[in-house]
Amino acid sequence: MVSSQSSSHDKVLLCLMESCWQLESINMDFSKDCSNPQKVDSAAIWERTKDVFTRNWYLGVTAFGGPPVHFQILHKKFVEKNEWVDEQLYQEIFALSQALPGPASTKMLFCINYIHGGLMARLGAFFLWCLPGAIGMYALSLGVSRIGDTLPAPVYALLSGINAATVGIIALAAVQLADKAITDKLTCALVFLGGVSGMLYTALWFFPVLMLASGLATLVWDFKWLHRIFKPLWRKRSRSRRTNKRTPGGGQTGASPLENFQEISLHHRHNAATDHQEVALSSLEAGSATATERPDPIADSEISDRIVPSNIQLNLITWKTGIYIITSFIVSFIAIMIIRDLLKTPPRGVSLFANLYLAGTIIFGGGPMVIPLLREYIVAEGWVSPRDFLLGLALIQSFPGPNFNFAVYLGSLATAQTSLPSLAGAIIAFLGIFTPGIIILTGVMGLWKVLRPRRWLFSVLRGVNAGAVGLVFTAVYKLWQIGFVDAKNQSGSPLGRDPWWVAITATSFVGGAWFGLKAPLAILLGGVMGMAWYAVVKA
Repeated sequence: MVSSQSSSHDKVLLCLMESCWQLESINMDFSKDCSNPQKVDSAAIWERTKDVFTRNWYLGVTAFGGPPVHFQILHKKFVEKNEWVDEQLYQEIFALSQALPGPASTKMLFCINYIHGGLMARLGAFFLWCLPGAIGMYALSLGVSRIGDTLPAPVYALLSGINAATVGIIALAAVQLADKAITDKLTCALVFLGGVSGMLYTALWFFPVLMLASGLATLVWDFKWLHRIFKPLWRKRSRSRRTNKRTPGGGQTGASPLENFQEISLHHRHNAATDHQEVALSSLEAGSATATERPDPIADSEISDRIVPSNIQLNLITWKTGIYIITSFIVSFIAIMIIRDLLKTPPRGVSLFANLYLAGTIIFGGGPMVIPLLREYIVAEGWVSPRDFLLGLALIQSFPGPNFNFAVYLGSLATAQTSLPSLAGAIIAFLGIFTPGIIILTGVMGLWKVLRPRRWLFSVLRGVNAGAVGLVFTAVYKLWQIGFVDAKNQSGSPLGRDPWWVAITATSFVGGAWFGLKAPLAILLGGVMGMAWYAVVKA
């Protein structure tokens, strides 16, 4: 009798242990873990926290050059060196970061640490990444608020040199990102059209529409929806080709080189000898699909065979929690906008938070796209002068971390002449501009965890990725057009007005591409070359 009870007791224990193991194996939400104190491993959390700190602490003070350069830094750090994510996950996260509103490179870092370490890791990495630059921009705002209407001429030369070097750095990053994003002729066309369209049309609503159209284009192409419509025409054309295939001498005409061209990305061509696959990918993976080998949605039932490598864990929330988070954000956004409209003369702090909360919600394309929107919501309101705005715009390029820290600078200046202290304005601006994108991304990541095996999602992200890279080339053009500043052109003018600035841009590009010149040194060299120009031409 005793042995029977003992046996049943052992079975119960085994069942409980098996259940606990299953819960851990599917990476349950951290909030659920916190609700059950017995499952919290304090030693593991401490080790994970130390790991995140040691891998991220210096990025916030060394990541110069803006989002395009940041993406390259994060790729080398977390894909090539630490192997926290593989190339496939990195490309998916990159597309998600570009497709959702908010700071692109910050969301990228946030996602990587979230996947690797969970909730605390992502928050710790976020503050390590953002706070150094934010503190620097706040200090800059205190100095700018005390200077006159114009700056000394050497300072303008220094800023112009920094801007020229930054353009070269971002241009190099754009080329490197395109190298990975272009996997066939379609994605090549999307990168081109994205860059050109962004230059020709700058309405804020256009950028998310452009990326959505890019995603739909690859979806339609990969699933052969247009092929089915035009298939009868192609059959007639192929029959006519077969009748004329043989030449009068009896030989056959060779196939066109374009027909036999295997569309493979430059990245995969450069790394074909050393690249090793850690995941089983579908035929849609970059470098594996040809122009005539597209996935058939019927054959694979729209499910890819991609799996997460054994050394990578997706420590993400559940899809239900993700829906709750997104719904809560929508409610909060509506409430803030209603409050802003109902108050006839809202306090400066309320107006500042509402405007930046709105900006953080509708900014697509990352840091380069935040500039015109901040001008509309801060300068147009009369809170900051155009001179101070453009001065901060020139200097943000020489600060590490996300370009969204520019909002901290503007928030401090916007409250400088009010009852609110400038520090309060800086904090309000920081929370307003960063919060929407981070909340939306957190919720979407829960859904992405469930949907990522779906091949249609991979097709959409492939197009969004290409369209987003095209917008990086747009950012190069926009910065080029306002890179030169002086007392007469405080709103900025094109760098092409003097060959010297072109030479600085070329120096930073060539130095980074072929001589391993780091972004901070390239920016410093640009500033020195700008001062040299002043000494020779103006002094």
